[in-house]
Amino acid sequence: MDIKFDERGLICAIAQDAESGDVLMQAYMNEEALQKTLETGYAHYWSRSRKCLWKKGETSGHVQKVKGITFDCDKDCVLLSIEQTGAACHTGSRSCFFNVEKEEEGAGVRFLSELARVIDDRKQHPEEGSYTSYLFEKGIDKIAKKMGEEAVETVIASKNDKKEELVGEVADLLYHLLVLLREKEVTLFDVCSELKARHS
Repeated sequence: MDIKFDERGLICAIAQDAESGDVLMQAYMNEEALQKTLETGYAHYWSRSRKCLWKKGETSGHVQKVKGITFDCDKDCVLLSIEQTGAACHTGSRSCFFNVEKEEEGAGVRFLSELARVIDDRKQHPEEGSYTSYLFEKGIDKIAKKMGEEAVETVIASKNDKKEELVGEVADLLYHLLVLLREKEVTLFDVCSELKARHS
C-alpha cells in the first residue's frame, strides 16, 4: 500500500473506540510505529516532542488494543479502531475531545457505550448501595426477571399515548438489557457485529 507520510515521515493517526465509535485521541505515526502496531496489535506512535517511538499506555497501563486499521482516500491519515484500557487522554479523561462547543446529534446513542462501561465497572468493583451491584450479586435469575418485567412494562406503555411514559420504560429496558449482556459477557460490539452481518 502506498502510504503518504509527510515531509517529516509522519502520518496523522486517529484512535476511535471500536465499540462506541467515539474519537479518543489524535497522534502521529512514522513507518516504524505503524509497523510495530501491525506486529504487536497494540497502538504505537511517534512522539514529535521527544523524537522517539512510544507504545500507548506503556507506563500508565492505558493501552490501546487495535481491532482494525483503515486509511483515508488519500492514504495520508490512518484510523485505528481500538479497545481502550483506561483513559486515552493524558489529563485522565477517557477521550481527548471533551471541550464541547456544541452537542452533536446522535451523541445520546453513543451514551449507551458509556453506560455499558459504568455497568462493567460495577461488576468488577461492587459498590455498597449500588442497584447495579445488587443485580450482579443476585445473579442471572434476578436480572432476567427484571428484564422480563421491563419488557412487559414497555409493551404496555407503547399502547398508551404518553411519550414520556414510553421513553421512561424503554430507558429502564435498555439499562437492564446492558446489565444482562454484561452478566453473560456479551458486548454491544458483539450485538452490533451481528446486526451488521445480517444487514450485509
